[in-house]
Amino acid sequence: MSSRAGTSNPEYVNARVRSRRASLYEEDDYRKLVRMSPAEIARFMEESSAYESEINALGSRFSGVDLIEYALNASLAEDFEDILRWCEGALYGHVARYLRKFDAWNVKTVLRGIYADAEREAVADDLIRAGEFDEGLLDRLLDSGSIEEAVETLDGTVFGRPLAGALDDYESSGVLVPLENAVDRAYYELLRTDDLTGEALAKYREFLEAEIDFRNAINTLRLSRSGADADPSEYFIEGGVLFTAPALRQLASNTDELVQRVRESRYGDQLSDALADLEAAESLIGFEYGLETALLEYADSLGRIHPLSVTPVVSYVLAKEREVDNIRAIARGKEAGLTPEEIEEELVVV
Repeated sequence: MSSRAGTSNPEYVNARVRSRRASLYEEDDYRKLVRMSPAEIARFMEESSAYESEINALGSRFSGVDLIEYALNASLAEDFEDILRWCEGALYGHVARYLRKFDAWNVKTVLRGIYADAEREAVADDLIRAGEFDEGLLDRLLDSGSIEEAVETLDGTVFGRPLAGALDDYESSGVLVPLENAVDRAYYELLRTDDLTGEALAKYREFLEAEIDFRNAINTLRLSRSGADADPSEYFIEGGVLFTAPALRQLASNTDELVQRVRESRYGDQLSDALADLEAAESLIGFEYGLETALLEYADSLGRIHPLSVTPVVSYVLAKEREVDNIRAIARGKEAGLTPEEIEEELVVV
């Protein structure tokens, strides 16, 4: 999946992506969904072009929230496989490397499942089969009986060596943070090796820098508020522009200063509401949602500035992810008996 011969074809790919983007749900659709039962949500999805085939294919085996979950994951994987099939040349490489975020997601999902002693089927349901890992590797990961066995299974992949290096920290701390951080570092290091020369790709690099900056901010805030005896600089991800490892070590003990640093940065205007929520509620949830919204808006703006680059594709990938996450949150919220108002608080809508 990492390379394909030919000349880049952004005009063709982005025309196809714009068509897919037009079919994504809007805010009014979510207002309808939060007032539906799971069965009604499935019927609503069946009436949309994005999920019709998946709902029909899976409807004889599943129902309710299970049907929604399987259809969402199938649609996500199929969408991104389509995009890769359309891409040629350097564009294919840029998109393929970005989509390896789902390999990272799947590795962390399996590790969390093993750590929590979750059922294999439950873990498998949460996998998003849209990266480079084939079904055989994913099955071997799911069959792992321990964290150590899972790490051994990943030997030879981009995540193998970083995870092996983090095993001692995991075993001494008893928490997954060192392993999850190793996965994130490996993924972003892969993106940093991409050749992003030229004006359009320079803007894509700015987006990746923002994503890394936001990840560093979240990691530092999580460590600070967890009370864990850990040095945030040890979990620093290279490639951003807002922080250095020594700066994060200092900011972890003064989260007000960290928030102020973000407020005064080039992201301040986009994150003003999220920063205010973080200060007022002293909760990371609103801040993380704010970061997701800011990344969506940032990618959208870059896609408009450089319509013949990789950025419109990345923008669509993020938007499709958020739609799937939103529908999943609605379905699970309904199953848990949450009110429409409570569910709406969990949604990220641009």
